[in-house]
Amino acid sequence: MSAPVDAALPASLTLVGAGKMGGAMLSGWLAGGLDPARTTILDPQASPELQALCAARGLALNPAAPPVAEALVLAMKPQGLDAAEPALAPLIGPGTLVVSVLAGKTIANLRDRLPGARAIVRAMPNLPASIGRGATGAVASPEVDDGQRAQAHALLASVGLVEWLDDEGLIDALTAVSGSGPAYVFLLAEAMAEAGIAAGLPADMATRLARETVSGAAALLAADPRDAARLRQDVTSPGGTTAEALAVLMRSGGLPDLMREAVDAARRRAGALAG
Repeated sequence: MSAPVDAALPASLTLVGAGKMGGAMLSGWLAGGLDPARTTILDPQASPELQALCAARGLALNPAAPPVAEALVLAMKPQGLDAAEPALAPLIGPGTLVVSVLAGKTIANLRDRLPGARAIVRAMPNLPASIGRGATGAVASPEVDDGQRAQAHALLASVGLVEWLDDEGLIDALTAVSGSGPAYVFLLAEAMAEAGIAAGLPADMATRLARETVSGAAALLAADPRDAARLRQDVTSPGGTTAEALAVLMRSGGLPDLMREAVDAARRRAGALAG
């Protein structure tokens, strides 16, 4: 049985860069009903897997004369934008929606390099988007109309949650929370495993326990409508072992304070790297 077609997906699309993030989005679009016959992939370093997918599904890969599409999605490495500019300019028509997932590239940056672009959506996905569990923040230029916003939402929602921002200035804060956030969670699993080893557990066992505890708790958080604070309270018995550990983690200078400091550092760095 074929996947249902998302009516909001653009009728034609060109994807520039089909690496880990671009490839994940492409898989989601095809599952959602994007027409392969009207989809163009531009990637000079196309992997064997991408070449096989394009051949099997009838996707145009690196054609000599790419068409102007209803939507142009930029998913190559951000540092490649300047070099790609001459090839990108002819792909943008008056009604083309440009969706960029290039880290650090503002709407103003994109407009400077692609003066033909009018309707622009800047998006910041995170690493779990590669398995369809991403958290993406997006902001639209004033020229993006309701239909184009719906198209952008459908494209980005193919890899997970989408949150829209009214102020592009908040992208740096979002980057600090969800963009960098997976690394914070990985560090938590790493630190839990190291603490287990220090408490006497075999290293491989401590690693397995920490990994499964973090992933299991995340799955519970996703499945349970209660917020994180309530879930934490429900698993904490007064005077028990969890309460004793949380008293250490939540004391002054503990995890909440460190997380605020870390997010603020990441936010400031994101702003410094924009350009």
